[in-house]
Amino acid sequence: MSEAPVTTAPTTDPSTVPTIDDDPYGEHGSTDPTAFQVAVRETADVVRLDRLGCWATGRHEHVVPVLRNWQDYGSAAGVGLSNFATGRAWRQTSILLEADPPHHDAPHRVLAEILSPRTQRTLRESWFAEAERLVDALLDRRTTFDALTDLAMAYPLQAFPDAVGIAQGDRHRLMAFSDFLFNAFGPRNALVRDAGADARSHSEWVDRSCRREALTPGGLGARIWAAADRGEITAEQAPDVVRSLFAAGVNTTVHALGSLLHALATHPAQWALVREDAGVRRRALDEALRWSTPVQTFFRTTTREVELAGVPLGRHEKVMVLLGAANRDPRRWTDPDAFDVTRDPAGHVGFGTGLHACLGQSFARLEAEALLTALARRVATIEPAGPAVPRANNTLRAWSSIPVRVTRA
Repeated sequence: MSEAPVTTAPTTDPSTVPTIDDDPYGEHGSTDPTAFQVAVRETADVVRLDRLGCWATGRHEHVVPVLRNWQDYGSAAGVGLSNFATGRAWRQTSILLEADPPHHDAPHRVLAEILSPRTQRTLRESWFAEAERLVDALLDRRTTFDALTDLAMAYPLQAFPDAVGIAQGDRHRLMAFSDFLFNAFGPRNALVRDAGADARSHSEWVDRSCRREALTPGGLGARIWAAADRGEITAEQAPDVVRSLFAAGVNTTVHALGSLLHALATHPAQWALVREDAGVRRRALDEALRWSTPVQTFFRTTTREVELAGVPLGRHEKVMVLLGAANRDPRRWTDPDAFDVTRDPAGHVGFGTGLHACLGQSFARLEAEALLTALARRVATIEPAGPAVPRANNTLRAWSSIPVRVTRA
């Protein structure tokens, strides 16, 4: 049964809804979306974004029900700005992220079974060992390094593709490919246009890597193809499911780990708590996701006339759902702008929620726990070695560089 959005006021004349003319896809907004997220959240329950021609909500009490109510706020018309209910899709859509039941059901069921707790348990030992090898090799060479490229990127690009069954060569293409996909959820601006030629090349590489013959036997990708052999999904769907796993399984984890390491470097007392307590290590990623949400926004499209917080919306209208704003909503969180690894971050929407919640979230948590455990053994202190450099993206809060300096334990 769907969860209806909370109505906090009588039906409102849409013409009286506050408007915001800020451009979240401008040069500043694409690197640091904080000001835009706060402006939307603190202006009203629902605002009109005149520049984009859509609605927006950033308060936790409305964001969560919208994400859970796929019947009224669908994903099939695209989770980006473009409205594929009223216009032709100009990019390839995701078989999972941009599909609603019944088309969503079979691929979702197959992937949920493959990404099960049993699979996670089989990977735990090897992933912890890989994190130990990476950290030991890095700290044996130097104590000043880039936490993004040397840890947050290097580790997921080794552990997760190994599990999926992707060949060793050209794995860096996964980042560029996924980066373009998240940019394509926004307008067709310079971030999309400038990546055009390279994006085609990366996409072709991913397509080749999704073929049955390209995947390592026994890996997660091969298991998706085995599900097609059993008739659980079609042979046409199989490469798209593998592709969705590629697209979602690396980039967001890289920037989540980057945000976590940046937060710990700039909050030394929090690093001390992480070193001392294995339980804290297991939930630190969730606090980082709440505090610095990698996927800042997703869109939904109304499937019928609905009311959102008392505002009547017509059919096929776009609603920007601000995950980053909800995760720092002072109506939901005490001292929301503080990074606190002792906080219970349950209820954050950094992994989404409802039907389209991230299926691989437990794997991201496992990667974070493995990396933090390896670091806790070798690193006494961690601090910035220079300013962290954000990376412009239409959807992600991403990083280009996070220089840090550590002292060995």
